[in-house]
Formats: sequence, structure tokens, C-alpha cells
Amino acid sequence: MISVVICAAGRGSRAGFAENKLFRPLGRTSVIERTIAAFANFDEILLTASERDLARMKEIASRFPRCRVVLGGETRTQSVKNALQEVRGDIVLIHDGARPFVTKNIVEDCVESVKRYGSGVCALPATDTTVLAAAECVASVPARESVYTVQTPQGFLTASLRRAYELAGDKTFTDDSSLFSAFIAPAHLFIGDPVNQKLTFREDFMHEIYVTGVGIDTHAFGANQDYITLGGMRIPSPSGLIAHSDGDVLVHAAMDALLSAAGLSDIGHYFPDTDPAYRGADSLKLLAVVLELLRERGMRPIHLSAAIQAQIPKLSPYIDGMREAIARTCGLSPDDVGITAGTNEGLGYIGEKKGITVTAIATVARMA
Repeated sequence: MISVVICAAGRGSRAGFAENKLFRPLGRTSVIERTIAAFANFDEILLTASERDLARMKEIASRFPRCRVVLGGETRTQSVKNALQEVRGDIVLIHDGARPFVTKNIVEDCVESVKRYGSGVCALPATDTTVLAAAECVASVPARESVYTVQTPQGFLTASLRRAYELAGDKTFTDDSSLFSAFIAPAHLFIGDPVNQKLTFREDFMHEIYVTGVGIDTHAFGANQDYITLGGMRIPSPSGLIAHSDGDVLVHAAMDALLSAAGLSDIGHYFPDTDPAYRGADSLKLLAVVLELLRERGMRPIHLSAAIQAQIPKLSPYIDGMREAIARTCGLSPDDVGITAGTNEGLGYIGEKKGITVTAIATVARMA
């Protein structure tokens, strides 16, 4: 049986938030929920909490069947000691609540190290020269290959870690590896991952991940006009495109791609063709509305790519103008908007000059 202790009883004051930093949103969940979820399949999870946060932590823990809350202490050492009294597993992993990006591989390596060596401490080799200082001066320079930065999880045989805490008495340590090494044996290191970052300062919370959406739209020729609108550009054409709005099939596909990346409904939901308000509407203005929907969800476009399939009209002279108009609306550089145009070699409805199809892909950044 393997138990996990998640340290969440601190104040996180260095982040400068009004509440415990572990309650801060990280994408669509909180930091602490994401951390707990990384260990949700283990036999038991003990979440340490301060008196101040106890009720809220209990409410969060109730969403995870194997998780329960233990009242922490004034220090990390005391919090872990409290939790160890309730641990039932033969192996225990200690993890920072503020390390929500821990990976499955890291956790598996930690468990394997404990089974093999009796302990397993996640650590990274130093990449910069590290010095020991005295009176604000360099006192000594340890060999870089001997310097590691220690992370969590840190795993131990439960009986050994309990014994270490007994021997430590009232002494305080910054982590369990130093306590274990002081009283039992040198803790065994395994190589972690830079992604396993601890969220300590406000700027650490500014993480973005990238999501992708796809949009496809088709409009048929047949409108009684001598131009079409693509990417906000008016392009001479033997016939116009049939549409409720201005028929900008390129922008429509781009909007659907953006909405898809955000997990929202398609443009027909937001701009129905039964609503007279959108008759002849400028699609670039509708695109601006879509971008506002993304902003409300903490998302922003970082790249758009579109492939236009059209037998007629000839589009190559207008592509740069399309890129610039879409980029301007999205707040992007034209270099971040890619548009290609091709015919369908005379095949199908495109080759028969009956319509135009556009496939668009949007890459969108959102908070992790």
C-alpha cells in the first residue's frame, strides 16, 4: 500500500495573494485540485491543512474518494509529522501542494526508487555555477556536478521516515530528504523534470498552455453580385457567395477554429442565420466578438492557418491583404497568420465552380 502526503498547510505569503496560493485558479481548476489529481489513483492521500483553510480543504478533498484532510502544524516538519501518524501505507510519498505539474513518470520513478533503495528524492542537476556565500561574498564554489536542486515527491519506507521524525524531536527541516539523511541514511536521488516547478511567487502562476481548434466552412456561389469577400478583402468574381452575412467563408472557418479551441459552440450558435441583426454583417466584426468570448475565458490566439479551396476566382494577389486584415483584428503579426489557396483540379463541387471551402486551424494560449 502506498500513501501520499500533500503539504498544503502553509500560507504561501511570498506569492502575495489575499488567499492561500493553492486556491488560485490554474486553467479551469485550482492549484491544489490539480496536485491532488496527480495522485488520485494511489491508495490514500493525506492533505495537510491549516486551521484557517481547514473547511475549504475538506470541501476540495471530498471530490477525491481517497483523499482526507489532516490538520497541519506551524511548520512543514510538524505538518508532515501529524500526517505520518495517520499514514497506513508501507511506502509514503511527500509532495508539495504547490507542485501541480508533477508527471506520471516522476511519480513512478519515485516509487521505484523507494522499492529499490528505501528512499527516492526527486532532484535536478544544477545547470548554473553554484556558490556558498559569506558576508555577501563568494566563500567557496562546490563542483557543479555535485550540486542538485531538490524537488518533490520524496518517497520513503513509512517506518523509516517515522523513525527519522522521532529522532528529530523538535528540530525543523525544510524538506524530508534532509531530515531522513540526518537521522537514518543518505536519501537516494533520482532525476526529476524541470516541468515539475514549484509555484512560489506571483509570476510563477503565469503559465500558459496551447490548445488547437479546427474550423471548416463552405459557401456556394449564386449570389447576384460581382465579388466575394474573403479575409475582409473584396475580390472580383463572376458570382457572389450565398450567405446570410457577407459570406466571408475564410473568416467563418477561422472563427469556428477559435471557438473549437476554446471548447465553445460554433458560429451558428452565436450568430444564427435566422437573426436579421446579422444580415450582411461584416465577418471581421463578428470575429472581434469571438475574440472577446475567448478573452473572457482567459484565452488569446497566437496563430491562425487556413487553406482555401477555390477553382475561381484567382486569389493569390489578395492573400497578403487577407493575412493583414485578419492579423489586425486578432492582434497578431501577419507572420502569425498563414493562408494558402489552391484549386481542386476541376474535381467535385469546387472544381465545378459551385462553391468555396476553407479549413482553418487556430492555436490558442490559455492559462494552464
